[in-house]
Amino acid sequence: MDQIDFTVAIVTYNGAERVPLVLERLRSQINPQQINWEILVVDNNSTDNTACVLQKNPLIRYSFEPQQGAAHARQRAIREAQAPLVGFLDDDNLPEDDWVTEAYQFALLSPRAGAYGSQIHGDYEIDPPPNFERIKAFLAITERGQEPLLYNPKLRFLPPSAGLVVRREAWLKNVPEFCILSGRVEGSMLTSEDLEALSYIQQAGWEVWYNPKMEILHKIPAHRLTKEYLIPFMGGIGLSRYVTRMVGVKSYFKPFLVLAYWFNDLRKICLHVLKYSQVIKTDIVAASERELLLKSWISPFYFWFKSPLKDQDKC
Repeated sequence: MDQIDFTVAIVTYNGAERVPLVLERLRSQINPQQINWEILVVDNNSTDNTACVLQKNPLIRYSFEPQQGAAHARQRAIREAQAPLVGFLDDDNLPEDDWVTEAYQFALLSPRAGAYGSQIHGDYEIDPPPNFERIKAFLAITERGQEPLLYNPKLRFLPPSAGLVVRREAWLKNVPEFCILSGRVEGSMLTSEDLEALSYIQQAGWEVWYNPKMEILHKIPAHRLTKEYLIPFMGGIGLSRYVTRMVGVKSYFKPFLVLAYWFNDLRKICLHVLKYSQVIKTDIVAASERELLLKSWISPFYFWFKSPLKDQDKC
């Protein structure tokens, strides 16, 4: 069998209606370099007829991951991928017709890139709320210009998993099999599992990039733009920040860093209250930002009480 150059890994949960649209975009990919690539779909314990829809498709490899959570599904994708490069797509990501080619080409030109993210545009079912620009990045909308951008490790800012390409070698050598964050599951909006994994890769010395030539359309349904969704969603990101902030930090230094973050978060909360207190009840974006800041502030205490400290040592 010919060597596989690139694996497209689609992680889905109850995506029977969404995944076919992604597969249609992939089938129409332009491939001038004759890249030998495969499509792997990881079904993350779906309860609809996703399995039935996908198992009938001869153009893909189907895999089932029973452990709920996107982190577990991505770990399975990495284990089962047949290529040295793995490009992740969510089941609501529609890649442009040259996405695979641009992803593969970037790896050839950037041998130290352990991971690199796409330029992601929003396809909104309804108009976003006013001032949505302030929080759109948290919904994996990534528009950072038309030039490649190297993420600075000191800034602790990384691309989302949607449209992310990773070198399998960098992931296998540096990302623990069992990390703290597993992704949103029923009853919990705790997230940022992708940032935890990428932090390990970056801190191991691999470069992490933004590649604007890899373009994706991210479909955002109406319910994800409501107050009922956005506020808990942003709170989940905030709660996860203790984990993402502490990746790679020596145990003896953690108390000092936690204290510094705690005071800085408190400062941001006070400034936000002063600026938005008059509109907090009617401004969805301001309310979502407030929830992010508050949950970031209490994040260390959440994990100290909810998760045994010894569990963190596994990562």
